[in-house]
Amino acid sequence: MTINWNIVASNISDAREELESIEASIAAGTPPHDVEFQVAMQHAFHHLNFAWNIRHESLDRYANMSQEDFDRWGRFPHDLAFSDA
Repeated sequence: MTINWNIVASNISDAREELESIEASIAAGTPPHDVEFQVAMQHAFHHLNFAWNIRHESLDRYANMSQEDFDRWGRFPHDLAFSDA
């Protein structure tokens, strides 16, 4: 299957923007409170999860996603292997 790099790049960009916002707040000496940090991290993870989970979907499918698609694509991927090494 071909990876839809346009969708992947868009979601990685959105995740990066969120992470850069957190980083800028910390650098400015005004880090987010716990709840704000949680929401920001959830937003960043959401886009990273999307980038992985929709990598093989068409732009049309992405543009016309159902609520079920949104929920499924936003979940942490179970097909990424992480090692302890």
